Amino acid sequence: MAILLLLLPLLVSAVYGDEKAFIGVNIGTDLSDMPSPTQVVALLKAQNVWHVRLYDADRAMLLALANTGIQVTISVPNEQLLGIGQSNATAANWVARNVIAHVPATNITAIAVGSEVLTALPNAAPVLVSALKLIHSALVASNLDSQIKVSTPHSSSIILDSFPPSQAFFNRSWDPVMVPLLKFLQSTGSYLMLNVYPYYDYMQSNDVIPLDYALFRPLPPNKEAVDANTLLHYTNVFDAIVDAAYFSMSYLNITNVPIVVTESGWPSKGDSSEPDATVDNANTYNSNLIKHVINNTGTPKHPGIAVSTYIYELYNEDLRPSPLSEKNWGLFDANGTPVYILHLTAAGTVFANDTTNQTFCVAKDGADPKMLQAALDWACGPGKVDCSPLLQGQPCYEPDNVVSHSTYAFNAYFQQMGKSTGTCDFKGVATISTTDPSHGSCIFPGSFGKNGTITNGTSLAPSSNDTSLGCPTQYFYRSCSFTTSVIIGAFLMTAVFL
Repeated sequence: MAILLLLLPLLVSAVYGDEKAFIGVNIGTDLSDMPSPTQVVALLKAQNVWHVRLYDADRAMLLALANTGIQVTISVPNEQLLGIGQSNATAANWVARNVIAHVPATNITAIAVGSEVLTALPNAAPVLVSALKLIHSALVASNLDSQIKVSTPHSSSIILDSFPPSQAFFNRSWDPVMVPLLKFLQSTGSYLMLNVYPYYDYMQSNDVIPLDYALFRPLPPNKEAVDANTLLHYTNVFDAIVDAAYFSMSYLNITNVPIVVTESGWPSKGDSSEPDATVDNANTYNSNLIKHVINNTGTPKHPGIAVSTYIYELYNEDLRPSPLSEKNWGLFDANGTPVYILHLTAAGTVFANDTTNQTFCVAKDGADPKMLQAALDWACGPGKVDCSPLLQGQPCYEPDNVVSHSTYAFNAYFQQMGKSTGTCDFKGVATISTTDPSHGSCIFPGSFGKNGTITNGTSLAPSSNDTSLGCPTQYFYRSCSFTTSVIIGAFLMTAVFL
C-alpha cells in the first residue's frame, strides 16, 4: 500500500496534470421571483462566469446559453433516474431532447446523472450505473461522447473515517455500486463528482474543527492537521476531504480518475442554531475557495492538480425548506444584487464584482472589548474622527455596544486616512473587510449608501505619532473600564490536530 500511496499522485498527474482548474456556479431555481434565462445569462457574463451547472436541462435556459461559450453541465433529476436506468429507449430520448437538440450552439460539456443518489435516493442505487452507461451509449451513438462526460455527484458523507485522508474509504456497503461506477468513469475518461461542504463538517464536529480551518484562514503550523501516515499538512477542510476521496478510490484500485467538486459554499444567514452562517464567513469561505482553486493549488497529496469547483450557488433560493440557512447559500439576490462583495479584485477574475473598490475597516471578531474601547476612545479623541453619529438619538447609536461603535470609528479613521497601509490595525483589534457595515439609516464613511452616493469621513487627520488614549464620556461603556468575560477556547485536537 505504501508504494501505491507514492504512485497515486504520479498517476493522476500523468493524466490530468496539464488541466487548469476553473470556478463554476450552480443555478438553483427555487426562487419566488426567478430571473428570466436571459437575465441569468447576462449576470453570468457580467461576472465572468464560464462554467455552470443546471439541476435539470431546462430548454429555455439552454437556449439562452446558446452561442455564449459558457460550458454547461446539465442534470438528470433524481425523479427521472429509475426510468432512464431501466430503458435504453428512455435514455436515448432524454439525450435527443436535452442534448442533441441544443449542441453545438449550447456548449454542453457534462451530464450529471442524479444527485447524491446513494444518500438521498438509495432505492435508485441499483440502477445508477446502468443509467450512466445508457446515457453514455446514447452520446456514443451521436458521436458526442468525447466532448460530453457522464458522471454523478456524491455527498462527501459516503467517505468514512475521512481523517487522516490516507486512511479514508468509501462506505463499503456501497461497493457493489462504487466499484463499477469508478471503473465506468475510468474507462470513459470522466471524473468523480463530489459535493464538499466544510460548513457541515465544522457544524457537526462539536468544536473539534476550528472555524479558521474550515474557512481557509491561515493557521500556525502547530494548528495544522497532519496525516501521520504521509506527514502531509492540511491547512483547510476542503483539501482534506478531496484527498480523502482520492485515497478512497485508491483502496478500490482506481488511481487515475480526477475529482471535480460539483458543490461547495457557505450560507450567509442562519437561524439561532447556526451562528456561523454569516455574511462575513460566507464571504471569507467563497473568496478563499475561489482563490485556492484558480491558483491551481491542488491538494497536499496532489499539488498542482486541478480541482475545478462549482460554487453553491448563484442565487438565494427563498422557497427552499427550513432551516434558514438553506435559503441563503447564494452569491446574489434574485434582482442580481450581490449578497456580499467577494474579496477578489483582479481584473477579469471570476466573480470579481468589487467594481466600486469599497473596503472598510471593522472590529475583529473576538477582539478584547477593553482593547476595542481603548481604540474607540483614541479614534474619537486624538484620532479626530467625527463620532457624533454614535451619540444617543443619532443614526449609528444602535446597536449600542462597543463592537458596533468601534467599527464605525475605525472605519471613519481608515477612510479619512485614504485607506493607507497601517491605518486599519488599532493594535490588532481591527481588520479590513469588503462587506459594507452600513445598516439602516447608519451609512458608514466610504459606503455608496442607498442612493449610490459615496459618503466621506472627516478630513481631519491625527499625527501619526499620537498614541495617547482619551475617554470621551459620551462614547464609553461602564466608565471606560468594564468587566470582560474571558472566553478560553480549547481545540479538541486528539488525533486530528497537533
